Formats: sequence, structure tokens, C-alpha cells
Amino acid sequence: MALDLEAEFHFTHLIMTFKTFRPAALLIERSADFGRTWQVYRHFAYDCSSAFPGCPRTPAPRRRRHLRDALLRHRALLRRGDLLKITNLRVNLTRLHTLGDNLLDPRAEIKEKYYYAMYEMVVRGNCFCYGHASECAPIAGADDNIEGMVHGRCVCNHNTNGLNCEACDDFYNDRPWRPAEGREANACKQCECNGHSSQCHFDMAVFLATGNVSGGVCDSCLHNTMGRSCDLCEPFYYRDPRRDVRDPQVCTACDCDPDGSQNGGLCDGHTDRSQGTLGGQCRCKAHVEGPRCDRCRTGFFGLSADDPQGCQPCRCDPRGTVSGRSQCDPVSGDCFCKRLVTGRGCDQCLPEHWALSHDLNGCRACDCDVGGALDNQCTMENGQCRCRNHMAGRQCSQVESGYFFMALDHFLYEAELAKMGQGCVVEPREQQPGRPPSWTGLGFARVPQGGSLEFSIADVPLSMEYDLLLRYESQVSVLLRDWEEVRVTVVRPGSIPTSSPCGNTIPADDRLTTTLPAGSRFVVVPRPICLERGVAYTLRLEFTRYGDANSVSGGGAETILLIDSIALLPRPSSLEMFSGGDAGSEVRRQAMERYRCTEGPRGVSRPLLSDTCAKLTSSMSAVINDGALPCNCDPQGAASSLCDVRGGQCRCRPNVIGRRCDQCAPGTYGFGPSGCKACGCSVEGSSSRLCDGSSGQCACRAGAFGLRCDGCQSGHWGFPHCRPCQCNGHALQCQQKTGACIDCRANTGGDQCDRCADGYYGNPSLASGNHCRPCPCPDGPNSGRHFADSCYQDNHNGQIVCNCIQGYTGARCDECAPGYHGNPSEPGGRCRPCQCSNNIDMSDMGSCDRRSGECRKCLYNTEGPSCGICKSGYHGDASRRNCRKCTCNFLGTTSSQCTERDACVCQRSSGQCQCLDNVIGLSCDHCAPDHWNLAGGRGCETCGCDPHNSVSSSCNEFTGQCQCRDGFGGKTCTDCQEKYWGDPRTQCRACDCDWRGIESAQCHRATGHCVCKQGVSGVRCDQCARGFSGLFPACQPCHQCFGDWDRIVQDLAVRTKTLAGRAHEIQSTGLTGAYEKAFRDLEEKLAQAQGIVNARNATATAVGTLMELIEDLRAQIGETTDTLNRLEGDLTMVQDSNSEASKELSALEREAKALNLTSEQLHRQLDVLKNSNFLGAYDSIRSSYNRSRDAERRANESTTTRPSTVSQSADMRRRTERLITAKKDDFNRKNAANKRALGDLNGRVQGLDMKKINEKVCGAPGDAPCADSPCGGAGCRDDEGKRRCGGLNCAGAAAEAGRALESSRRAEEELSKAMGEVEGLFSKVAEAKSRAEEAKGQAQAALDRATATKNKVERSNNELRDLIKQIREFLTQEGADPDSIEAVANRVLELSIPASPQQIRHLAEEIKERVRSLSNVDAILEQTQDDVRKAEQLLLDAKRARHSAEGVKTTTETVKQALLDAKTAQATAEEAIARAKSDIGDTENRLAQIESETSNSEKDLRDAVERLGTLGQQIDALKNKRVSNNMAAARAEETATMARDKANEAKQILEGQLTDKFQEVQQRVDTKARAVQEARQRAEGLRDQAKELLTDAQNKLLRLAELEKEYEENQKRLEGKARQLDGLEDKMKAILSDINKQIQIYNTCQ
Repeated sequence: MALDLEAEFHFTHLIMTFKTFRPAALLIERSADFGRTWQVYRHFAYDCSSAFPGCPRTPAPRRRRHLRDALLRHRALLRRGDLLKITNLRVNLTRLHTLGDNLLDPRAEIKEKYYYAMYEMVVRGNCFCYGHASECAPIAGADDNIEGMVHGRCVCNHNTNGLNCEACDDFYNDRPWRPAEGREANACKQCECNGHSSQCHFDMAVFLATGNVSGGVCDSCLHNTMGRSCDLCEPFYYRDPRRDVRDPQVCTACDCDPDGSQNGGLCDGHTDRSQGTLGGQCRCKAHVEGPRCDRCRTGFFGLSADDPQGCQPCRCDPRGTVSGRSQCDPVSGDCFCKRLVTGRGCDQCLPEHWALSHDLNGCRACDCDVGGALDNQCTMENGQCRCRNHMAGRQCSQVESGYFFMALDHFLYEAELAKMGQGCVVEPREQQPGRPPSWTGLGFARVPQGGSLEFSIADVPLSMEYDLLLRYESQVSVLLRDWEEVRVTVVRPGSIPTSSPCGNTIPADDRLTTTLPAGSRFVVVPRPICLERGVAYTLRLEFTRYGDANSVSGGGAETILLIDSIALLPRPSSLEMFSGGDAGSEVRRQAMERYRCTEGPRGVSRPLLSDTCAKLTSSMSAVINDGALPCNCDPQGAASSLCDVRGGQCRCRPNVIGRRCDQCAPGTYGFGPSGCKACGCSVEGSSSRLCDGSSGQCACRAGAFGLRCDGCQSGHWGFPHCRPCQCNGHALQCQQKTGACIDCRANTGGDQCDRCADGYYGNPSLASGNHCRPCPCPDGPNSGRHFADSCYQDNHNGQIVCNCIQGYTGARCDECAPGYHGNPSEPGGRCRPCQCSNNIDMSDMGSCDRRSGECRKCLYNTEGPSCGICKSGYHGDASRRNCRKCTCNFLGTTSSQCTERDACVCQRSSGQCQCLDNVIGLSCDHCAPDHWNLAGGRGCETCGCDPHNSVSSSCNEFTGQCQCRDGFGGKTCTDCQEKYWGDPRTQCRACDCDWRGIESAQCHRATGHCVCKQGVSGVRCDQCARGFSGLFPACQPCHQCFGDWDRIVQDLAVRTKTLAGRAHEIQSTGLTGAYEKAFRDLEEKLAQAQGIVNARNATATAVGTLMELIEDLRAQIGETTDTLNRLEGDLTMVQDSNSEASKELSALEREAKALNLTSEQLHRQLDVLKNSNFLGAYDSIRSSYNRSRDAERRANESTTTRPSTVSQSADMRRRTERLITAKKDDFNRKNAANKRALGDLNGRVQGLDMKKINEKVCGAPGDAPCADSPCGGAGCRDDEGKRRCGGLNCAGAAAEAGRALESSRRAEEELSKAMGEVEGLFSKVAEAKSRAEEAKGQAQAALDRATATKNKVERSNNELRDLIKQIREFLTQEGADPDSIEAVANRVLELSIPASPQQIRHLAEEIKERVRSLSNVDAILEQTQDDVRKAEQLLLDAKRARHSAEGVKTTTETVKQALLDAKTAQATAEEAIARAKSDIGDTENRLAQIESETSNSEKDLRDAVERLGTLGQQIDALKNKRVSNNMAAARAEETATMARDKANEAKQILEGQLTDKFQEVQQRVDTKARAVQEARQRAEGLRDQAKELLTDAQNKLLRLAELEKEYEENQKRLEGKARQLDGLEDKMKAILSDINKQIQIYNTCQ
């Protein structure tokens, strides 16, 4: 059975009613596409497994349940969508229900009696509209008159359409179609096309892109619009921002030039700042601009549609354009050039210009040198001008290497080389060292009146006019008048052609006349002469007449003139560069005249040439010589082939002159590669200072001989008065100056060969016949066994006495001297020094074996075969005699190394002692880092400082105290800080001890118990101890009878305690009730006994009574034991409860007291606020605030303004750094020079003479024998075998040392006495300081109380100021009405002081009384003044003592220095000179050590003095504080309301502070006294060490002093030579400057 519907329907129910049995199986199918496809909706069967195998089984629904299930399924399917949507419904009846008959009879006809009979089928549902319709209508053509007929066409709402409202209406596609759900209609939304379209479609991609907001896309947009919402304009149109988007004219056509814009005239369609678009804006090509893109951009030209860039770039060189940019005409492309630039692209310079650049004019002038360049043309690339020969540089203003510019007087002709007339001679002149010459060449031509000179001129470089310069000197001492007439004649080789440059010259022009001024050295002939190039001329000078010949002594014949030279000066006006007529020529001419460039070269000594003249002269030289001139320096006479650029002067070798350095200077000879040598002619023996230029032979006078005429002939002496030599016929020659004979013969010697030579004896006189014979010591000088310096024959006995050399002794010097060994009697035998390291007595015969050389008597604490090592217990260098005793600290040294406390063994070389564990130092005298307790004698212990609570891991070496951080204390910083107790990890509490009864301010660190004095007890040490009576702290010991009674009472107390224990046992086990009265009696007696025991100071009667009570108690206790045993338990419980209640009550009481105290303090503060003078306090606070602001301003100015202290400090630091940097190189140079000088001096030390040292040390000649020398000397000994050096009336250093040693001892005694006086003064100062500190503490307490009062007043003033501020703000508010203001004003006026004037005056008087009672401040201050005066007087005494000690110290140092010098000299005489260099180095090290140790002792002394100074400063501070206290007391009278409540408390605090301060001061004084004592001991130890070191450093200091003296002398000589060199350098600079000026002058001549 099938049911076909006209449209889609929503199926809800199917009800089938059968007339027969229900089918055994059926299925229901549905279709939603009008029968094209079917789906099974439900299976029904009696036996599902057989009818529909594989179909899931469900229970058969009942009728009512089926309806309910259908409704539920309808709702569920409606939520799920279209599962119940149908267009067709079909029921298939698949099996009959036979009730089992077919099982009994399987025949087919049996089934025929069964059939299906349906009575009714009801289908229920509604039309399917997805919630978008409320009714349905018939489909077109359907009958609508059937009652109850449900039609299939929905009457759609929500902008939907279709039979089932399954789609949106046209133009309502902005959202996707959706069925209505509940109250959500999900209506279709109209598309937004802004009135430019009526069609649209839905686009899911657009919908998703908009975040499911809008998916409608408009179709067929009108009015030149486009886009999803027709909100964009089409290409070539843009949105008009002035029109609404819905306006049909909203899109306007673009107005863009198609040639200059992109895409043929396309513009921006709309304005979007994020994308950078602007509606209607044209998008120009790269090189186009303008609103329409119709013109080229700046720097471009030629707008064209074919050009993808729009315009072509201007091809302008930016360096040559006016604007500095590449700009050109936008049509033609021509560039705008600068003034000196040309070309279409402004890329070329104008002629005579170059260097195209960004300069204002674009190019620079070539500026070629007018003389060095051929013209003013140059290359554009580098500006190189076209140079003349051998000219260089861009402007041709320089010369090539080896060439020069001539000076204006370059064409110089020396008079001594000219052809001389009658009477004229050459007069050479020698140059004086250090003085510049006033002439040129070798000298002068000596010309008399009427004489003449002829000069040959053949080197004229250019045809032009020349000025004639004549240089001369007058021979007359005083030239009275000018030389009247000098005739100058130019002799030409022939007639002058008219076509030549000098064609206009007439004969008269060649004859000139001039005068020679008396006060001048040169003259320029008034008229120039014209000379031509390549022509030889003769210039004749005739010195015809001197003006006043008669005035000269001897007439005119003695009138002499010295002519130096003549020079041809080019005349500038003859050169085109000065007379060309152009502006440049005129400028050069004016400059030549303004700077007087032609005047400088006239004299020999010329001033420094200016830059202008030098440049003009160089140009003139290039024009005249057609370039530069070659140096042509002489290869032998010049040091280099290069010459001075200006003038051409070569660098001559010594004593060589001339521009080319080609001749020797006058007074020298031997021209060669090394220069010329000075003649050196003797003044006495030669007739002239000059010598032959080749051989150097001087012109000798009669009787003089030699190259320099400075000696006598052979066999004579005594130049210049020569006489024969006196040599006794034993020599042929003698010294020229002294006459001492040379090469004496016949074993003679002496200045006149008048004595025998060393090693010989006899009479050298030829007449005596007793010739000189060899000394037998033991053999002659040339025998190989001669050991004597000399010998002589005794006149009395005729015996030969030998003067043995060092190391030999005996009558014939055939034995070894003490300190030497060997066998000189054997052939080849010698005596050699014993190798004992200089540690034996050289005068002791037994100091070493005379045969083997073995050392036997080692001195200076040495031992060994060669005395080369220090003895056991000593250390040092035995070779230098500095073996010192080991200074091992007994406490820090291993005990096995020490036999006694002061006798320990150390390493012999270094002196290092063998230290105990954790002990360091050369002497094992201090602990290793982080260790202490050297005094324990077992090594140092680890500090053990807490790493977290201590500043560092180190501690005090003596006490082990670590340096703790704030808040920690104890030896290892594991406890609380000083005067606190507890665990620092949890809480530290202050020690609450009464300072009057404690031994130390530190209480027990764990329990807090105070350490009480004797006779004081209590937790706080604030009560008298047992056995002491009186009122604390004045506790006095009780009478001695107290001890007897105390022992009795203590014994009774013990016995009573024992009985009480027994009673306690009885009480805990006894019974109560009937024995209660007995217990009370017993307790009363026990109480009486306890009272007697507690009274302690009991009488004999009381003790007797006590004994009776005890006996009675014993009896009663025995009777009541059982009762007490039972009651004891109850009593214990009651006691425990009572104890707990007492504790709680005590706690409550403490809290109540604290609350009461807080309440009282608050009340008092409130009273203070009410009664305080707010206005006065406000003024005081305001003044303090202003002062604070002023101080802040000054502090800020010190860092922000300049100059300030900070800025000055920074400037000083920078100047210091610059100075260090500037002086660093100079310091290094001087240091290197000093080192070289020291090296030279060290070399000189090697050659020091022992004889001179012996004379300086002992005061006797060094070569005198010990027997003849009254002052002794090195190696000399007296009769007792002691060394003998110095003595009475001896001026040597040893005698001075003895006297200095005695003065040193006396100074030491005076120093010790002065130190004692200083200690006494120091104790007095310490006492004064203690009393001053006591007064200071009292004054400080008063100041603290006044300060506390001031602070409270300030707090009150602040609160009052806040109240006033609030009132002011309220009154100034805009919303404050007059009534409120008046109410506030009245309330303020009602305020009054809660006291009458009489009460206030009475209170002020009471305050004054209390202030006067404050610990008697005035008396304390008055007493303090006396203490201050005493302290000041003691300070003055201490300073005087200090000055006296310093004076004694200075004397001691002087004495030590003298002693040092003496002993140094003596040791120097005994030591080997070869070791001087090593000794100097060791001395420097020792001196550094001495200075270090001495500076330490001086530092300690300065520390003590500084402490005295600090005490004086503290006394001054105490004075200031006294004044402050007076002011504080005055303030206290005004604001001391709290003083009345604090008076008693302040007194206690004052006493406590004074005691603490006194103890602290006492400890400091003791510490300082110990420090001074230790410093004194260290100073004495250092003094002893210094004495020992002085003994070791004897020879070094004296040597250093002599070396320093010689070094200073050499330094002075070097400085003198340096000054001479500086002077010569300055003179050389001046000469070079003059030469340069002359060169410039010659170069500018024409």
C-alpha cells in the first residue's frame, strides 16, 4: 500500500487498524524525493529472527507507548533535521499470521483461508516549512475544498520561498539559508549593494572570510561601481569623498595624463590610509610628477608616453650645476652651470681652470706659477700646469730633487778672485766660532786709494737690466766721511746691435759713478746696467778718491778699503711678470715693493724672507734661468748631493765653505771627504793663523819648529823660550813643556835621569862610578824572582833593604806575608792570597797556612775550608761579610731547631727558619692567613670565622677575634653582637645589666646572666650579695662574725630542709581529719623556724628558740607522719594549680601595667600638643627648612655649575693625566741617559786608585809605609796586632767616624730620656682626655634630652601645620559657602590655651628649677674648662717633646751617616775593586729595606703624634659642644614640658653613660699606651738592625756618593754641551733663514 503526497511533509504518526489478525511480518518504507529512492522506516514481525534476519530486535510497542514514542521521535528528529521529511509512504505486508495451522497441515490451500483485512490507516503530520511559515496552502491545481486536508505549499515568511521555504528570496542572500530554531527565526538577510544593484548571490567563501557575518555578493553593479557590495569604483574611476556611497554619481572619472601616468591614466579608486591610496590620485611614472602626472620631476626632461620611466634623467654633473643637484631645462635638458663651468652637462671647466667640484664657482683657477710654468693652462683632471725645466709640483712652484731657486744675489763675484790693480792685495779672514761671518768667500781685496779691480762676467742667463751691488768694509778705524768717488765701467766686447735687447744702450750708460757711505757695508749703484745673454763682459771698478784723505793719519796713502764682492741683482721691472700690464703683473709689482723684497739680499747677513718675497723670488729665478738650477754639490766637500731649495746652499762638511762646498775655510786645510782640518797655528810660534791649504804648514817665526810652529827643536824644551835638556848624559830628549827626560838609560829614572829606576839601587851620577845595580829581592828585576817595588842601601850598615810588594815579606821578600801562601824560594814560586772569602785577619800570621793556603781562623761568623759559609745559627752571604745571627721566633720555630730561646738554626743562605704548622715568615714570627695564636708555641690555630657572619675569613693574630658583620659577635662571629645575648639565628636581646654592679658590659651570651662585681648579686647585678650590707651600689662587707653565724645558719638550713623533705614524704602518705589542728601547729612552728632561717642575721636567743622548735617539731613530726603522707598529694595538686594561676595573674598584671603606661604616655603627648607654642615651633621649623634647602642648593651647584669643586677636581685630574702623558717620553729619555751614565761611571769605578781612598779614609798618603805613616792605612797594624787607621790630628774619614760614633751614643741617651718624658706627658694627656670625655658624656646627655623634646615639638607642629593646611584648603574651595566658612572661623577662635597666665608662669618657674637641677651642668662645664686648659697645655708639652725628639733623631741620623761614611771608606780599602758593581746592586736592595723599616718606625711615631692631634681636635669639639649645650639649655627652658617627667630617668641615663664612656676611654688609653710602647720597642729593634746593616753597607754608600758626584758633574757638562748645541742650532737656523731670504730676493730680480 503506497501513499503519494503532493509535496514534502513532516511525518509524525502512522496508525493502522486491522479487521483480521495482524500480519506476521510487515515493513514501512518512506521516500523524500517523490519515490525515486526508498528507505525502510521500521520492521514489524512476530518472529523477527526468521522474518527479518540480521535486523536488530526491539520490544513490540504498546498502543499508548507507541504514541508517546512517536512524539518523542518527532521532537528528536525535528532537532536533527530532515529525518522525518517524506514525500511518499509505503507499507509492505510480507507474511500472514496463520496461528500455527501451517505447521499441522503444510498444504497451500490451508493458507488461502487467511488474508489481510485493514480497517483503517491514519497518517499524521504537517506541511514541512523549516519554521519559516505558519500556514500551508494548496498547490496550484489542487482541490482546496477537502475538509481537514493538509496542503503542501508553505506560505513562507522570513524572506524565504519554495514549496517548503527551503531557499531565500532573491536579493536576500547575505546569509546562508537556515531553518528556524526555537525563537531564532534565522530569516534571510538582504544584500547590501548601496543602491547600485538589485541582484546578488551567496558565496560561502566570502561568508567564511567575514567571520560568518556576510556572504552576499552583488551582481551587475551600476553607476561605474563594482565589488561585493558595489562599494568600489571601476578602473579609471574613483570614489568622490564628498558624495554618499549610495549616490549614483559617487564614482568620478580619473583626470590623469596618459603619457606620464601608469596604466594609461589609471588613478586610485578610493582613499585608504593603511594601503596608502588616495581617491582620484594619479599614479605617476618613476620620473614624472604633478597632480595629473603631466610634468617631469626635477632632474629629468622630455615627457613621453613611450618612455616606461616617463622622462629622461638630466645628464648634469652635480659638481658643476648651480643648485648642486642634477637639474636641467625640463624640455631641452640643458643644465644650469656655475660661473666657472661650461658644457651642456656642466661637466667641463672654463679655460685656465680645473678641479670640477661642489665649490661655489664649480672650478678652481689653475694658478700656475708665473715663473715656473710656461703658461696658465692646466689639465682638468689634476690641475697639472706645464712646467719649465726641472720644475715640479702641480703649480710648477717646486723644484726637482737636486735643483734649487737662485737668490737675488746669486750672480756673485768675489773681489779676492778679481784682477787687481797696483797696491791691491788679497786679505784672507778666518771665521770666528759662534759668530756669523760678515763677508763671503775667503776674505777681502785690500784696495788703497787709486786702486782698481776688474771682474770678468760671462754667465749672464737672461738679457735684461741688472742692478750692481758692491759689498765692502772700511780699514780706517773711524771713517770720518764717505768714500767720495768710485768709478764703474762696463767693457763690452764690441758695439751693441740695435736689434739686441740692449740696443738702446749708449756709451754713457756704461760709465757709472757712486759713493760708499761710511756707515754701511754695501751700496747699490744708482743706475742699472744692461747685459745680454751669451756675451762676456769686463766690469772695472776704480776707487779714485776718498773725500778727506788728510784727516787720516799718514795722509791718503793709508786710506785702505776692503772690497768683499760685487753682485748682479736682476731688476724686477725688466721682467714681463712685473711689467706685463695685466692686473696680475701689477699685483706682483706692488707686492714686491710693499714687502721690499729687493732690499733683503743686499747684505751678507739678511733677515728671514717673507713667504710673499720667497714666492716672487722663486718665480723670478725660474723665468731668468728657464727653470731650476742644478745643485752641483761637490762630492767631497758636501755631505749630500741635495742643496737648499732657496739659494742652492749645499750642506758642507766641517770647515768647508762655498755654495757648492768646494773649498776650505780660511784657517783650515786638507780639503777631502771628511772636510777640512783646522790649521791650529801656534800664536807664539807662527806669524799668521793661516796655513798652507794642502800641507797645513804654518808660517813659523824664528826659533819655532813643527807643522804648527808650536815646539822646540830636538834636545831642547820650554817653548817659546827653548833651552837644552838636563838628563845627566843618560837621555837625548826631554818633554817639550816640562823638560822631563825621555827614555833614561843605564837603569836610571826621574825627570833628569838622576835616580835609579824601580828595582835598582846605587848612584846614577856618571862621575861617581857607582852605577845602578839590581835589587836582590831576592833576585833582580828580570830574573823572574823579584818581589819588591824598590830597594835602598842603608848608610849605616850598608845592607840592602827591600820594599816588598803586597803579599811578600822578609829581608829579601822571599817569604809570604800574612794572608798569603806559597813558596817563593822555589823557581817560579809565587805568594798568592789565601782563598778565605775575605773573612780572615790579613795581619794575623796564623789566619791561614802559609804553604797550603788552608783557612784556619775564620772571622765574621763564617766557617769552612775557605770561610765561605756562615756558621751554624747564622745566615747570609759569607763572601760579603754579612753573616747574621738567625732571628727565629722561639714560639713559631720547631723546638728541635732551637737549643735555647735565642739560639735557633736557620737556612744559612736565606735565613729561613723551620716553622711550625701554619706559621710563616722568614723568622717564623707570624701566622699564616686565616690563623692565630702564635704564642701557644704549638703552631697557629685556624680562625674558624663563620663564613656567613664575618667580613672575611681572617682574624686577629693575637686574640683570634674575627671581624664580624653588623648584628653578630663572639670570637668566631657565631654569637650575638657585643652587649647582646641569645641565638643570632633566632633573636638577640640586649644585656639588661646595672652598669654600677657589673665587671663587664658583656653578659653571658647564652643565658644573659650579668657578670657581677665582688659583693654584688642579682640577675641584673643590682643588689648587694650575701655577706654584704648597705644600699646598692655602696655594698660593704659584713662583720667577720657573719661568717661564723652564716655557717651555723647554713647548717641549720640544711637540716631543716632534710626535715621538710621527710615531712613532705609523711604528708604524701599520711591521713587528714582529726590531726588537722596538729598540722596547723606544726606548720606554725615550721614557719617560725623558716623565719629565723631567712632572717640570717639571727641572735643567740633566736638560735636557741630555733633549736627548741626543732626538737619539738621532731616529736610532732614523728606523731603526724601518717597524716602528712595522705595530705601531701592533695597539697601538691593545690600548689600546682596555685602556681599556674599566679603565672597567669602575673602576665595579666604586666599587660595591664603596659596598657596603663601606654595610656599615660598618650595623655602626656596630648597635653603637650595642647599646651605647645605652635607658632614659634612653626617659625623654627620653617627656618630649618630654608637652611636645608640652601644647603641642598649649594650641594647641587657644586656638581652642576662650573667652576665648582667637582669640576675643578676633574680638570685637575685631566691636567695631571695630560702632564703625565706629555712628560712620559722625556722621563724615559732621561732614564735611559742616566742608565748610560751609570754604565760609564761603573767603568770608571774599575780604575779607582786605592792610594787616594787610603788617604781619604785614614788621612795618610797612600804610598807611605805603615812604619812611617802616623795615621796608618790599609793593612797597617799597631804593636798589639790591631788595625791602625786614623788617629789624633788625622783628617781621614775613620777619625771623623770615631767622633761621630761618640756623638751618636750621646744622642741615643738623650733620645731615651726624651722618650721617657713623652711617655709621662702621654699619661697626663690620657688623664685629661678621660676627664674631658666624662664632661662630654654629661653634656651629651643634656643635649639628648633637649633633642628629644625638640623632636616631639616638631611632630606637634607638623600636625598643627596639617590642620592649618586643611582649614586653608577648605576656605579656598569654590564650593565653600559663607556659613561654613564662618562656622570654621568661630571654631578656630574658640580655641584657647587650657591654662591661665599665672599657671603658665608658675609652670615656667618650675621648669627653670628642674633645668637648674639637671646634674649641675654649669659646674660640669666649668670643670671641663679647666680640664680643657690642662689638656691643651699637655698637648703643647707633647708637641715640644716631639720636636725635641725629632731634633735628636736628626742628630742621630747625621751621626749614623758620618759613621756609615767612615766605615764604608775603610771597608772599600780592604775589598777587591772588581766586586764594586755587584756590591752596588746589593747596597741598593739593603737601602730599600732600611728605608722601609725606618719608614715603619717613623709611621708609628707619626701615628702617636696624630693621636695627640686627634685629642686636640676632640678637645676643640668639646668646646663647641659646650656652646651647643648652652643653646640647647636655653631651648629647653622654652619647650621642656617633657623635662619634668624625664628628669629622674635622665639622671640615671647620664650616670650610666658617664661610666661606660670612662671605661671605654680608659681602655683606649691603655691600648694606645701599649701601642706606643710596642712602637718604641720596634724602633729600638730597627735601630739595632740599622746599625748592623750600616756595618754591612759601608763601602757601597761612599762609592755611590762619589759616583753621584761625578754623575752630576758629567750631567752638568752634558747640559752645557746641550746648551751650546741649542745656541749653535739657533744660529744655524738664523743663517739658513738669511740664505733663504737672499735666494728669494735673487729669484725675484729681473
